Amino acid sequence: MPASTEKRGAAGMSDAAVKAKTGRDWGEWVAVLDKAGARKLDHKGIVKIVGETHKMGPWWRQMVTVGYERVCGLREKNQTASGYSVSKSKTLAAPIAAAFRVWDDKRTRAKWLKESGFTVRKATKNRSMRITWVDGETHIEVMFYAKGAGKSMVTVEHKKLADAKAGEKMKAYWGAALERMAETISARS
Repeated sequence: MPASTEKRGAAGMSDAAVKAKTGRDWGEWVAVLDKAGARKLDHKGIVKIVGETHKMGPWWRQMVTVGYERVCGLREKNQTASGYSVSKSKTLAAPIAAAFRVWDDKRTRAKWLKESGFTVRKATKNRSMRITWVDGETHIEVMFYAKGAGKSMVTVEHKKLADAKAGEKMKAYWGAALERMAETISARS
């Protein structure tokens, strides 16, 4: 069954863009993958078909597979194979070292981040932090980017969330937390 224009919009990339890079628009991909039995397969099975049969690189295999799953109602926005994932970012008028410091220093972090019972699994100075959240189930990936003289950006991706509602809640949580983080950095300057 051909994908409606409305459903094609769920793919996350326009028909024109996917056709320019893959030779097929979303309607064509749905027809080809449906014919191959993709609706009965899991994500890895669909990726395998796209990769082996259609000779695409890893990034485009994933892009086509996720787009197909969204168009066909097999995957929702922000849904991944391991749950839901949401992200927030904040650009700061501060160097990357200042941004990293407010995350890395427990006392400073306690001033802006409400939760404290999480585990920092790995931290790479001025680059990234990998955190197991307070629930012991979900994971946080914090990335730090230099954005020129005296500017930086922090992105937080919260992974393995149970459902879309949990994703919305945590997206709002991180939006507010990053605002408090920015205020903390400004107060220290």
